Formats: sequence, structure tokens, C-alpha cells
Amino acid sequence: MKRFTCHIQTADADETTALGRKLSLTLKPGDVLALYGDLAAGKTTLTRGLAEGFHANQPATSPTFTLINEYPGTVPLYHFDCYRIREAREILFLGFEEYLDMEGIVVVEWPQKVEAFLPEETIRIHLNTSDTDNNVRLITIDSPRELTIDTCC
Repeated sequence: MKRFTCHIQTADADETTALGRKLSLTLKPGDVLALYGDLAAGKTTLTRGLAEGFHANQPATSPTFTLINEYPGTVPLYHFDCYRIREAREILFLGFEEYLDMEGIVVVEWPQKVEAFLPEETIRIHLNTSDTDNNVRLITIDSPRELTIDTCC
């Protein structure tokens, strides 16, 4: 399967949120996004922008303790946080497979813990903090289809 890669740099949290809003315009129901990055890399900030782009009924927050947050909007957003998952199969007990069939957008933070259950066509987004500026994020989007984002090269 051919993949498309895009590299983006954001200068602060506001730009990372704005990137999420822009990204929401290119997504379609059924898409799965896997967000990779260390603590405070901007995963939830990007998701907040997605939720805003889909006109969610509330701002996105980290589901670290609840493991999943649902945001109804123009397209439903299902936000999983796998940080506390110890064994990959635990995601199945959360109904992950059912969420994949619900025609919303599924966002998974800490996806490396549940790799085996992610669909092949998952859009993989890596967020890293710059070595020289803690506000700057270096973001790589790897997608099975070309995504048209005006800041993407």
C-alpha cells in the first residue's frame, strides 16, 4: 500500500490546535488516527483542534483516566488514550472494534500499546518537541491517502 508523508512544524499550542482544525477538513467518517509522542508532545492539543473542526459539543480533553471520550459533532470523534493500558487486548474490552464501525473519527493516543488492533489504513501522526524550543512541535503525518492541508509540504 502506497503511503503519503507530510512534515509540519508548529510554533505553539495554538498552531497545533489550528493544524487539528485544518486536518479535520480532510478526514472522512471511518478514519483512524494514531497519535505518537511523549508526554506533553501535543497529542491532546491536536485532538482539541479536530474536535473544534467537527463542531464538537465540548472541548477535547485528555481521556487518560476514562480511557475514552466521545465528542458528538458534525462527525463524531472517539478519543482513546491507551497510556494506562497494560496489555493490548484491553482495548477490545473498551469496544474498540465497535467504534471502528461507527462511522466517526477514531483518535488513539499511545497507539504503540495496541498496534496489533489498528487497521492497516490508519493515519499515523508523530508529534515531537523541538530540541531547541519546547513550544515548537515537529509533526509527521503518514497516511494511506494524500491529505490536502495547506501547511503540508
